[in-house]
Amino acid sequence: MNEKILIVDDTADIRELLLEALQMAGYVVCEAANGTEALRKIKTESPDLVILDIAMPDISGFQVLREMRKTSKTPVIMLSAMAETTDKVESLQLGADDYMTKPFQIAEMTARIEAVLRRTTMSNSVPEKIDFNDGRLLIDLAKRHVTLEDKELELTPKEYELLRELVLNAGIVLQYDYILKKIWGDEYKDEKQLVYAVAKRLRAKLEVNPKNPKYIIAISGVGYRFKEIS
Repeated sequence: MNEKILIVDDTADIRELLLEALQMAGYVVCEAANGTEALRKIKTESPDLVILDIAMPDISGFQVLREMRKTSKTPVIMLSAMAETTDKVESLQLGADDYMTKPFQIAEMTARIEAVLRRTTMSNSVPEKIDFNDGRLLIDLAKRHVTLEDKELELTPKEYELLRELVLNAGIVLQYDYILKKIWGDEYKDEKQLVYAVAKRLRAKLEVNPKNPKYIIAISGVGYRFKEIS
């Protein structure tokens, strides 16, 4: 285990706690005390995963994540002292891979890190060859390439994962529980609002009329399906 993790938090005690625990777990660890330092270390250290606090005095974690996602798909776990659903939803909309509230258990944090890194590795290594092309929308899963009206479409990691799962199962209704387990993990089985938020944002990017969608169809109370690939 040689993955490098960047810890970003303005509280020294939290950085020290995570630093010690993650080093004992076999990770290479670096740290940043504020958002400005975090953005610099993301470029210079090239971490495999970032643990990012939301509330920081100079640049918020949301702003750091927004800047990251302009150039980087490095997985991010957001940290917050607030358990607000709005913070979770905003984190995911900006491209976070997971969200944890303080205080947290080290065992759970380690498990979340392992799960995110495992999903990232599997997503990058599994060869895929299912294309969708209706002249307007083109999805090339082998290249992780999505274009809309001949322009490359920028998707957050969670948006891409949801689209990928729907396309791989085109025509089949994927239940909320399945989507949550597949994309977020077992611990998210009761948080359907996360699926709603990502699906809504994905529809806004793909559909001509998100209120009357052509590609991503909601099955009320059940889940979503992607239109059949002919």
